[in-house]
Amino acid sequence: MSVKVDLYDNAYGNYQEQVYALVRTETYGEDLGQTSWVTSEESYEIPQILHLAPESQVFEIGCGSGRYALHLSEKYACRIVGVDSNVSAIRAANQLATARALSQVRFDHGDASKRLQFADASFDAVFANDVLCHIPERFQLLKEVFRILKPGGMLLFSDALVIGGLISQQEIAIRSSIGYYLFSPPGKNEALMRRSGFRLIKRRDTTENAAVIAQRWHRAREKRQQLLSSFEGNSNFQGLQQFLSCVYTLSSERRLLRYLYTAQK
Repeated sequence: MSVKVDLYDNAYGNYQEQVYALVRTETYGEDLGQTSWVTSEESYEIPQILHLAPESQVFEIGCGSGRYALHLSEKYACRIVGVDSNVSAIRAANQLATARALSQVRFDHGDASKRLQFADASFDAVFANDVLCHIPERFQLLKEVFRILKPGGMLLFSDALVIGGLISQQEIAIRSSIGYYLFSPPGKNEALMRRSGFRLIKRRDTTENAAVIAQRWHRAREKRQQLLSSFEGNSNFQGLQQFLSCVYTLSSERRLLRYLYTAQK
């Protein structure tokens, strides 16, 4: 059985450290504060899919460091509220927002599995990059997202834990070593969206992205083992390397699939 290892406290607590910035840049090609399986190409497609425009009201579930939300706000002049359950992430996000003097972006610490503290029809778009797999009660969350979206509003989310083949107990333990996870049977996300009231527009297979990012991330960290271990501890460093290797194997062999879903209210 795999022991629990930390990804997010280290990633966000040490966000400003150069070694973590170098790892992000080498992994993704551009540092947007990522800790997901989103390629840079996908990052640039998301605002087009969501039809972001000046004054769009946007909600991001699992905003992490907030850098991607800030990038979107700067480029599209939209208003964004981001929420994350990690205290270090929200601290880093608010520091970045203050440094950039972007008052139209707000970051809150919160639990997205609870009722969302927004009025009905508050947002034009909601998105979550590889986050819903961490949140229990997915159906309740989707119903809440449907409630806070305006008529015609867009939802986009990715799920890298759709079961595509046989997975061993040990592999599940390693893949789950960084926190709470929900693994989805094929078709479950589509069914939950329909039950929530959404009209599914598109489901795109992006499994290759998870494999590519996991391999790059592993290599970028391996090259900096000594320095990263000084922040994380050697045991945690090795645990994260094992986690990334497992993501690569399961994704490249298509035993775990990643899909990008787009839906409309």
